[in-house]
Amino acid sequence: MENSGSGNTPRHIAIIMDGNGRWAQQRGLSRTAGHRQGVEAVRKITRAARDRGVEYLTLYSFSTENWSRPHAEINDLFSLLRLFIRRDLAELHQNNVRILVIGQRQGVPEDILALLDEACRLTRQNTAQTLVIAFNYGARTEIAQAAKKLAEKAVSGEISISDIDEHALQENLQTRGIPDPDLIIRTSGEKRISNFLLWQAAYAEFVFFECYWPDFGDAELAEAISEYANRKRRFGGIEAVSSRETGS
Repeated sequence: MENSGSGNTPRHIAIIMDGNGRWAQQRGLSRTAGHRQGVEAVRKITRAARDRGVEYLTLYSFSTENWSRPHAEINDLFSLLRLFIRRDLAELHQNNVRILVIGQRQGVPEDILALLDEACRLTRQNTAQTLVIAFNYGARTEIAQAAKKLAEKAVSGEISISDIDEHALQENLQTRGIPDPDLIIRTSGEKRISNFLLWQAAYAEFVFFECYWPDFGDAELAEAISEYANRKRRFGGIEAVSSRETGS
């Protein structure tokens, strides 16, 4: 675990972007229209987080459970991802944003994998901000795969059983090298984590919004950061008592 947040701004914010379909339904629009508006919200929040000094932004864009959605909707989501990368990659690169992708590659169309790989390759030296796209991602699968890697290393003699600890497992997660999220935001009024960053979220602060993701903007981001700044993060310990409080 890394205590990554400092001051008023979290170093790493992760967002569960929820509610595109319900946003569209309220307006008599198709779910595709909701997802399209959700992409616009991604653009706004990526810029807003960068402007506020957030070093890492992780977006839950497609979960391993989303494959259960109608085939047409999945195709629409993939088309929007293609459009986002092709339209926004140049701007992100120009703004010195590094792109990382976590998730499973199985089942993902080859052209999308190629686009994601190119985005990561092109921006790998950028340093202003890291945008982590959780695509076809599921935290339980990630943890199980990390455990399998460690087991294989132990069987081969590369490591001993005594070498397997929290640090070893964390080093075999897909998020290796990325600080744990300080703040996790979820929109749409739902208050659950939905198989997102289960290991990494152990000491994260959570802020939930009633608004759907397409309506989430800079004002909501500022509200979440303000609430985060007013919380006291103890990481299992106790809050330090100042000399003023003790009278010394």
